Amino acid sequence: MTDPTNANQALPRHIAIIMDGNGRWAKSRGKPRHAGHRAGVKATRNIVEAVSDLNIPALTLFAFSSENWSRPAEEVSSLMSLFLEVMQREVNVLHRKNVRIRFVGARKQLSARLQRKLAEAEAKTAANTHMELALAVAYGGRWDIVEATRRVCAKVQNGELDAAAIDEHAFARETSLAGMPPLDLLIRTGGERRISNFLLWDMAYAELYFTDALWPQFDQSELQAALDFYAGRQRRFGRTGDQVSEPVA
Repeated sequence: MTDPTNANQALPRHIAIIMDGNGRWAKSRGKPRHAGHRAGVKATRNIVEAVSDLNIPALTLFAFSSENWSRPAEEVSSLMSLFLEVMQREVNVLHRKNVRIRFVGARKQLSARLQRKLAEAEAKTAANTHMELALAVAYGGRWDIVEATRRVCAKVQNGELDAAAIDEHAFARETSLAGMPPLDLLIRTGGERRISNFLLWDMAYAELYFTDALWPQFDQSELQAALDFYAGRQRRFGRTGDQVSEPVA
């Protein structure tokens, strides 16, 4: 296994993770689904710390999708309560580690109390510089694109932006992850091979890594396997393999 501290290993600057499999982990052990979500919190804490220790500047985690609202009301309520509990416990720890927290998603769908806690966490960590942690809550990739489109249209209507000047860069500045490094590596746990409406704009050239490990099982060795996969990829961005391998003059 590659040593993550090896300077010769190509590390991504931005990792996103679809944290899937909490419920199946709990079911396989005869436990209720909320026990799986609590086990997932522990895995999340460990992976955030591991990514931070690797000096990777950006991490985005899919905590709750726009489609997750259709789950049983009891589970949604349990998830929101757990999220609030974790927020209150972990923000100070992340702040001490110089991690900036950003929340992306349809906040208006969340309770007023939770919205307030999210805003407080963002304000408290706004000046931190070691790593940026984005948590996607009530988030959907299509929602993100629609919201960005609305903001672009508003700027055109207000005379702040010429319609002829709209390009990929202008649009990207209005998306939820604007200002973060481009997404390099998407990891999905739980054995599914789909992206589930996550970061549709941002993953245009991301490397996609799928693992059968359920999220509570995803540890540093699993993360290293994903990083080894990434390091072995030839990132061409539309060029040929020969072009990429040619030495720079």
